[in-house]
Amino acid sequence: MAKKGSVLIYNLFPRLVGPMADWQDHFKRAKKMGFNWVYINPLQYSGFSGSLYSIKDYYKINPIFLKGRMSEENQVHNMIHRAHLAGMKVMFDLVINHTAIDSVLVEQHPDWYQRGPRGGIKNPQVWEGDKLVCTWGDLAEIDNANSSDKEKLWKYWLDLIRYFIKLGVDGFRCDAAYQVPTELWEYLIGTIREENKKIQFFAETLGCEIHEVVALGSAGFDYTFNSSKWWDFKEDWCLKQYKENAEVAPSIAFAESHDTPRLAKELGGNEAAIKMHYLFSAIYSTGVMMPVGFEYGFKKKVNVVRTTPAHWEEPKLDLVDFIAKTNALKKQYKVLREDNPIERIDVGNRMIFAMLKTSNDGKEKMLMLLNRDIKSHRHVKVNVSEIFGGVKLKDIYDISVEHALPKVPRVLDYNLRPAQVMLFFVQS
Repeated sequence: MAKKGSVLIYNLFPRLVGPMADWQDHFKRAKKMGFNWVYINPLQYSGFSGSLYSIKDYYKINPIFLKGRMSEENQVHNMIHRAHLAGMKVMFDLVINHTAIDSVLVEQHPDWYQRGPRGGIKNPQVWEGDKLVCTWGDLAEIDNANSSDKEKLWKYWLDLIRYFIKLGVDGFRCDAAYQVPTELWEYLIGTIREENKKIQFFAETLGCEIHEVVALGSAGFDYTFNSSKWWDFKEDWCLKQYKENAEVAPSIAFAESHDTPRLAKELGGNEAAIKMHYLFSAIYSTGVMMPVGFEYGFKKKVNVVRTTPAHWEEPKLDLVDFIAKTNALKKQYKVLREDNPIERIDVGNRMIFAMLKTSNDGKEKMLMLLNRDIKSHRHVKVNVSEIFGGVKLKDIYDISVEHALPKVPRVLDYNLRPAQVMLFFVQS
């Protein structure tokens, strides 16, 4: 069992892996890699577009995820049970800021929806200043804040959460959480906590301002997701965001998600660079998330409408053992299972990112040296003992996942391999 605080999430994208009855091998592989949560994108019956996030009926399952004659409810329950037997908790997507434009709720509860200037149901939109960037014509925007039937609307969401908890769900990834009123989250999370303190809520907060994150934190979310995936290790915004978010709720990092291009595609299949990005995401924050296929170097971006099991790729890489070692390292050290103080260190080489991470109780410290250059060796010369405040050499350990030194020298005079990450640890 993972130590308290370690949140390692394997995103099983259902359109890629097919019917729930066929997921057993994926659960076993995820457990082998050390993950203790499996996050599943929406399984519900989709609207006309077929998008996973365009939900037509919250209480029906998309037929593409069903197999055999067993009832839908029993198939979901059995899938969750198999994940539990594999040693993992199950996280479902909770999408309550919009539905499919052809949702059954549109006809049953028209007062639950926002209206456009001409009186029709409003489609969600993205604006950049006064420029309209995108309109989702297959979606209908819920009016969680001002519906004339708000009491019944909010009760509907509460009963939906209760329904999935009854089936065995352990937590919820709350889609676009910042687009839902804080008061609604307070009601939902507060009520569920009174009934079951073990249920956890994860706020999807990418793209929102810090004041919106603070508001969500006060609503009771257990975790938020951070934006370190897009960091170049040079600008200070990521460390600033990390510090501000840590005061609200611990965060989860990822090197790739179902919304982003595949990292193997972005990096041209560079194995060392792919490993470096996963390792950084794993040690940077309290939690880490990884989508299915990452471990094999998949390059085709998953699509919420078009992806099918036929898009499963022949493995380009096999990172299973590396990911298992990285996740085991995260579980072992408290300093790697927290959002805690991070100090950026200047080691005299702009291509080497160095940081000192200190556990919140001050008892553990980790120094990371990361070669940002994914094609060339880069030299570093640094007194590791001094960075740790004069700690004796015998008390410093190289805990690097790969290429660890048998003994830490007084002065590290070393050529880091392309994308290499060195980790040094001290415990007081």
